[in-house]
Amino acid sequence: MNDIFETIKQVAFEIDNAIKTSDLGYSDSENSSGEDQLKLDVQSDIIIEKAFASVASVKALVSEEKEGVLELSQTGKYTVCYDPLDGSSLVDVNLSVGSIFGIYEGELEGKNLVASAYVVYGPRIELVIATRESAPKLYRVIGSEFRYISEIKMNEKGKLNASGGTQQNWCDYHKIFIDDLFQEGYRLRYSGGMVPDLHQIMLKGGGLFSYPATSDKPNGKLRQLFEVIPFALMYEQAGGQAINHKGLRLLELVPSHPHDTSPCFFGSNYEITALREAYGMKA
Repeated sequence: MNDIFETIKQVAFEIDNAIKTSDLGYSDSENSSGEDQLKLDVQSDIIIEKAFASVASVKALVSEEKEGVLELSQTGKYTVCYDPLDGSSLVDVNLSVGSIFGIYEGELEGKNLVASAYVVYGPRIELVIATRESAPKLYRVIGSEFRYISEIKMNEKGKLNASGGTQQNWCDYHKIFIDDLFQEGYRLRYSGGMVPDLHQIMLKGGGLFSYPATSDKPNGKLRQLFEVIPFALMYEQAGGQAINHKGLRLLELVPSHPHDTSPCFFGSNYEITALREAYGMKA
């Protein structure tokens, strides 16, 4: 699997360069979810596809920007599902964005995720890798290479609250729950980019990231294979939890389509316990 991680490091440099130098306008195409694609989304997708085309251990690729599965090698072992540039609409205002990778062995479902990784493109380029056997490991570009910094472990209780979705479309009990967290002294930290927001919560010790079911998106907005399940592994291996609106572990999700979405909650143990109580979930 190290060849996959080394490839992710390679594409991180290429995508970072594209972010700094490429056209930020819209292309003439839409992604699989019917959203207009930025030229940078398309370019990042091409960079990743080309880089993995020659990686022997990769059987197939599934991109958030395309329909279907791209078969690469009959002898490959892993399928890499990825969001090439999460939060790309934030680039034109110079906020941090990222790439997300889920590495699956077997059918594309939560229990078969064997590792995940994400890259943060911000003031510094950072990479986090998690496997089923280890806590997330943080790497940072120093000079011209990624260097290991530390493992990431979350506290039992955090201080940050990243609340996704349009508030007027929240259900009443979700709004009450979020308001209660603020009354406890939690600070709002929400950029609209999943990668930098979840990264911040993990590195600052804990808190809650939520993207609930809403009246306009009852199945949530974030994609299971590319975003939700990979980050669920990160949070569980860091000592936190990741569940959906029914209390199911996100690592137990079984998508019926590569682009299925899910309501999702990532947090320290304290916040997820409070969420279960607010939602009336069974422990």
